[in-house]
Amino acid sequence: MSDFDAVIIGAGPNGLSAGIRLAQAGWKVLVMEASSTVGGGTRTKELTLPGFLHDVCSAVHPTGAASPFFHSLNLEDYGLEWIHPEIPLAHPLEGGRAAVLWQCLDKTAQGLGRDEAAYRLLFEEIANRASELYPDVFTPIKFPASPLLMARFGTAAMMPASLLARALFKSEEARALLAGNAAHSVLPLESWFSAAIAIMLQMSAHAVGWPVARGGSQSIAHALESKLRALGGEVTTNSRAMCFEKLPPARCYLFDTSPATVLKVADHQLPSGYKRRLRAFQHGPGVFKIDYALSGPVPWTNKECQKAGTVHVGGTLDEICASEADACNGLHSDRPFVLAAQPSVCDPTRAPAGKAVLWAYCHVPQGSTRDMEPFITAQIERFAPGFRDLILAKSTMNCSQMEAYNENYVGGDIVGGMASWSQILTRPVTSLCPYATPNPKIYLCSASTPPAGGVHGMCGWNAANAVLARMDK
Repeated sequence: MSDFDAVIIGAGPNGLSAGIRLAQAGWKVLVMEASSTVGGGTRTKELTLPGFLHDVCSAVHPTGAASPFFHSLNLEDYGLEWIHPEIPLAHPLEGGRAAVLWQCLDKTAQGLGRDEAAYRLLFEEIANRASELYPDVFTPIKFPASPLLMARFGTAAMMPASLLARALFKSEEARALLAGNAAHSVLPLESWFSAAIAIMLQMSAHAVGWPVARGGSQSIAHALESKLRALGGEVTTNSRAMCFEKLPPARCYLFDTSPATVLKVADHQLPSGYKRRLRAFQHGPGVFKIDYALSGPVPWTNKECQKAGTVHVGGTLDEICASEADACNGLHSDRPFVLAAQPSVCDPTRAPAGKAVLWAYCHVPQGSTRDMEPFITAQIERFAPGFRDLILAKSTMNCSQMEAYNENYVGGDIVGGMASWSQILTRPVTSLCPYATPNPKIYLCSASTPPAGGVHGMCGWNAANAVLARMDK
């Protein structure tokens, strides 16, 4: 007799989501977490000074707000509260200008002037019908329920972001807005499918917003853990899976980990051919991250940037293309594209009264140990003169420190593997069921499976459904 029906290795959002789905089916579930707290990429800590709450990895959650599985869980009953900034995203440009992504599509399109019609052409229908599209986007290994709508989304998503921006838009603002969102792909913007994340993020800004979690991203993990425990699931922390043979007996095992960890733990349980395919899985560039404790809000020259939960700092389309190409080609940009979040503009719990936190990172070559703090700070200062004078303290993490914090961040890669055309749907290997391995007891449920990175729990939900489908036969 097995002690459990399922043992899940890793208590990130996907591991916890897989556990919840299986517990909903009446399975006895154990989730094992190597760290002292659950959360994976959704942890919050006082990294700088007392009273300043910093999200260690993920900070802003459009895919969480969009997730069909999260919607079904009523996580608000377990303490999760989404807070929406007045403006989801702003992208400053020289001369005090900015491209502004409002939740209101009309307001966004009108703000882009001569590109209003083109913006509506790209986003209006998919944003208005996003609730029909999300199940297909988040569960890609099936025939879409709305094939024509999915085709409309996919036609734009498969494009190189740089080509789409130049072909569709005329203004620096509209081009930069698309480029900044596309840079979340951690691909050269000349690559096929680099537009996919831009289409998803901008569509979601209009459909569901870009919220933060009150009190920090740890609140998401705590809500998922509470939901799992309410269903009878068990969670243990400080429980590192070192050897498959020493795991608790169970009918099956799900890994919310990188493929490398699966190989490390379950090496003797998998055939050599499959292991070769896992070893061929590619990780992309890493990140250098800074958390700032500030004596006041960031003094952006553009006033709308001061109201935005997220600010993309990197200038024009051409500048962003150059920065992202550098990281993918093993180079460090002196003017990196910086993804910045300022949750304290809408969540007063993040910093003492009158003070603020700022979360920022840039892409760097995989495994980089170079200190990018001066370059990130200079980019922010470029669009917010006087920023340096507000810094009370800062905490930095290079790629090696990122991987030491969470071994799933291989070489500092925080998105679970490259989202290139060859891996975007076939991660970690090409398979009709990418969650399953040749061993009928072992599955993957991490961001290294479809639909890839983001705090949405859908990799775990999809994997758990694959387990149920196979085990029920």
